[in-house]
Amino acid sequence: MDRRIYGVSGHRIFLSLLFLVSVFPQALTLSPSPTAQINSNSILVALLDSHYTELAELVEKAMLLQKLEDTVATHNITIFAPTNEALDRNLDPDFKRFLLEPANLHSLQTLLLSHITPAQIGSKTLTRHVTSLSDHNLKLSENLTTVDQAKVTHPDVVTRPDGVIHGIDRLLLPRSVEDDFNRRRSLRSITAVKPEPSPEIDPRTHRLKKRPPPVKPGSSPELPIYDAMAPGPALAPAPAPGPGGSHHHFNGERQVEDFIHTLLHYGGYNEMADILVNLTSLAVEMGRLVSEGYVLTVLAPNDEAMAKLTTEQLSEPGAPEQIMYYHIIPEYQTEESMYNAVRRFGKVRYDTLRLPHKVVAQEADGSVKFGHGDGSAYLFDPDIYTDGRISVQGIDGVLFPTVEVEGAERVRPVTRTGQNGAKVVVKHRRGKLLETACWMLGTFGQHSRFASCQ
Repeated sequence: MDRRIYGVSGHRIFLSLLFLVSVFPQALTLSPSPTAQINSNSILVALLDSHYTELAELVEKAMLLQKLEDTVATHNITIFAPTNEALDRNLDPDFKRFLLEPANLHSLQTLLLSHITPAQIGSKTLTRHVTSLSDHNLKLSENLTTVDQAKVTHPDVVTRPDGVIHGIDRLLLPRSVEDDFNRRRSLRSITAVKPEPSPEIDPRTHRLKKRPPPVKPGSSPELPIYDAMAPGPALAPAPAPGPGGSHHHFNGERQVEDFIHTLLHYGGYNEMADILVNLTSLAVEMGRLVSEGYVLTVLAPNDEAMAKLTTEQLSEPGAPEQIMYYHIIPEYQTEESMYNAVRRFGKVRYDTLRLPHKVVAQEADGSVKFGHGDGSAYLFDPDIYTDGRISVQGIDGVLFPTVEVEGAERVRPVTRTGQNGAKVVVKHRRGKLLETACWMLGTFGQHSRFASCQ
């Protein structure tokens, strides 16, 4: 029996379906959602390979490649590409830092999409207004010479079947991105404001203390270097009262590290470098002083001189630090400046970081000699390290403070406690006494008896 469905026989329906399957086999398969098929001739590939490298990097960082591939699959696009100079040199560093922060990814995407339109616009277009992928309206001039406030410097610089690239001289900045940046910057400036301290009252006058005037960056410290030093060798030096904190004006820690490395590479001063490395308190103290604006000259004994140090000289607590402090002059001196000084003034006394002892310099054998007698040292390797803040001069001996005794022929080193390390040999003023005796005898006419008075 022929079964009918709404007046149409089932046999006829079967034949119709068979015909459709044979002619259109793809009709029975579910068509998948359209996916972007990008070939090597795509405008996106051309952008990534073009000389607009800054823009291409920003597109990748903004994770917009997939969105642009989907757009190219359904539309031709136009890219207004800022030059690398516009995105690198001419861009405000704060604004660029703002765009690259992960929290501001939406602003970066909005900014980049405002440079891309879902339509291919050539340089001969008559269109005057176009909407970008970020839904911002762009105003185009006649013959596409300008886009909003940007000048089109290279029209049709890259052309592909699915799009075109025009080079522009500046960034197209949507108002929403600009407002977001200003809002974040305002919040940052507000949170960065430090509360003003409460006024201080002078207990002597019962009046408000006047705040000191602001210190100009890079100016010399107001306090003497001895007031800025930590009270004695310590692993945690006291905070320095110089102009600002560490690294505000000078990176003293890096400079101390550099001159220690210089001693190691120079050769012959490994012992001095080892002491500076092991005495962390001394290295930290020097770095802190240089960071605060002070300058130092280091008289560095070579390895041969350091090897002559005895156990007794190093056995007292703090002795290595005190020896090193005596070799640091709180001035910036070079070999030329010290030699000119001793040539002009004869003897020059330099302050050291070991108060109250000073090191004496004088000219000897065409060089600079430090100290007296057996405890002297010559300037052996001049200007090992000079950077304007730290000067290192190599010497061939270890210097020790001396005790000044009137009429002393020789002065001997003193220990850390200030006591004499050896007896002082007092010079007998024989010549002066003999001269006085001869004068007295001469008044009586008896000086001819003595050969020494003749």
